[in-house]
Amino acid sequence: MGFMDKVRGQFIDIVEFLDDTRDTLVWRFPRQGNEIKNGAQLVVREGQTAVFVNEGQIADVFTPGTFELTTQNLPILSTLKGWKYGFNSPFKAEVYFVGTRQYTDMKWGTQNPFTVRDAEFGMVRLRAFGTYALRVTDASVLLRQLVGTDPDFRTDEVSEFLRQTIVSQVTSALATANVPMLDLAANQQAISQQLVGTLSESLVEFGIALPRFVIENISMPPEVEEALDKRSQMGILGNLDQYTKFQAANALEDAANNPGAAGQGAGMIVGMGLGQAATGAMASSQQAAPAGPPPLPGGAAQWYVAVNGAQAGPFALSALPAQVAAEKLSRETLVWTEAMSAWKPAGEVPELASLFAATPPPLPPQG
Repeated sequence: MGFMDKVRGQFIDIVEFLDDTRDTLVWRFPRQGNEIKNGAQLVVREGQTAVFVNEGQIADVFTPGTFELTTQNLPILSTLKGWKYGFNSPFKAEVYFVGTRQYTDMKWGTQNPFTVRDAEFGMVRLRAFGTYALRVTDASVLLRQLVGTDPDFRTDEVSEFLRQTIVSQVTSALATANVPMLDLAANQQAISQQLVGTLSESLVEFGIALPRFVIENISMPPEVEEALDKRSQMGILGNLDQYTKFQAANALEDAANNPGAAGQGAGMIVGMGLGQAATGAMASSQQAAPAGPPPLPGGAAQWYVAVNGAQAGPFALSALPAQVAAEKLSRETLVWTEAMSAWKPAGEVPELASLFAATPPPLPPQG
């Protein structure tokens, strides 16, 4: 290689970036001490922006197209370098290619559950996750705020920062949405659309936006999901009597389709029938149980007497003197009839006062 060939090899005549990755946000052209020659070709492809940096200061920005680098299309760099009348010699500058396309399938999620207040279930802990798309809206701002001098800035370097920002906005949106927990799934899309604008507005100062944001799932703690499953089962069962009849009909159909299992099907039906009969009998007996001893027909008052802790009777009023004579009824004996609300000592019942007035007092002691 001759001297002139070596010198020409130190000059860069084409500046471009062919991105073979799917996650490179910013890539610095590897000048490696070489100089960009006057009249070099700058190729900026769709989905890219080229930013020239001179000694740490952002200069000219190029959108998609092919450019011949001259004084006319490098006005800021010409001013920084003092090229008052144009330049004819190679120059040194850093060129950053910034991706402006949408970076899709970025994922976010809550590492820890957050608490919301629900009108039906009270305080509930929720988790959420989903995806979003990232797009650079201002390459210069992105370089100043996040990239710095990083020669190969990828999406994973900003994903954690974005995840924290997203989680903060999502938890706030869900906590203040006043949407019942059971209706969150039906409102996920509306909440997502609301968050697109909110998140993009909060990221303007970093030169990026989230043109697409999706909430894929909002989940509850396992114990809450288990309780909801039980509640759903009860709702599906509904009327237990109808459910039992439905089970019996299914058993008959299975028995018809499988003759070998007919005995088991019949036994199941008989068991269900007995269960229904027992349940019905218990319900009937509870409904038919009287609140107290029923009155005998005939219209005359019937009296019940508590004798040695057991209920005796019923007795007609005319039969009570015999109970007094037999010492089974005294003033302290509890009695009850239909017109009374509770058992009372016989001496306190006006209808029985005459029974004890005719009773002779005990004999005096002999001697």
